[in-house]
Amino acid sequence: MEKTAIIVAGGSGTRFASALPKQFVDLCGRPVLMHTIEAFATVATRIVVVLPRQHHDLWRQLCLRHHFTIDHGVVDGGHTRFQSVKNALGALPEPQPGDVIAVHDGVRPLVSAALVSRAFQAAQVHGSAVPVVPLTDSVCMVMPDGTSRAMERSALRAVQTPQTFDARLLFEAYETPELPSFTDDASVVEAAGHRITLVDGEPTNIKITHPADLLTAEQILDHAQP
Repeated sequence: MEKTAIIVAGGSGTRFASALPKQFVDLCGRPVLMHTIEAFATVATRIVVVLPRQHHDLWRQLCLRHHFTIDHGVVDGGHTRFQSVKNALGALPEPQPGDVIAVHDGVRPLVSAALVSRAFQAAQVHGSAVPVVPLTDSVCMVMPDGTSRAMERSALRAVQTPQTFDARLLFEAYETPELPSFTDDASVVEAAGHRITLVDGEPTNIKITHPADLLTAEQILDHAQP
């Protein structure tokens, strides 16, 4: 039974306001992406990293510089997240009964091995496992005319990764033609007619999108160190 992690790291860093893509930015002495891979190293039996082809050499250089030896494969990213994940699936062998696949954002470096393990276990039982956390901010919906409408946040959740699925189910879902509504893997699987099982995420499982997120991640890592 294979537990595969697909780590999607295709960002260009435009919102991060950096010449260096955010997955390669330093976080407590090492690139963000290395922290992310480490979280899966003790749980996954296979790790596949999705990178734009122009970043493959940079990644190899960084691995040498930091003596990073965790075994992982690298495949080319696509123009969209959907295409990147599909490229990774195309690099995997035919799925067998019991195999599960987790798809994770490369710039969520603080995911715990406990959450990874919990997601794999839930996907084996239910076919899917998508981590979510309650919203803490008030939310509103902006209407087409520019007005807004307050929404009840108690019924809403923020969605995280790793989004984990029975491997055969995920392969089947990614045969669906890509749609603009596909914002993550759960939306692809739902469009294929499958029900999504939610599991508890982690408030610290943040996504590095803006420079301030990197500062927050550094503080969390510093606090976690003995």
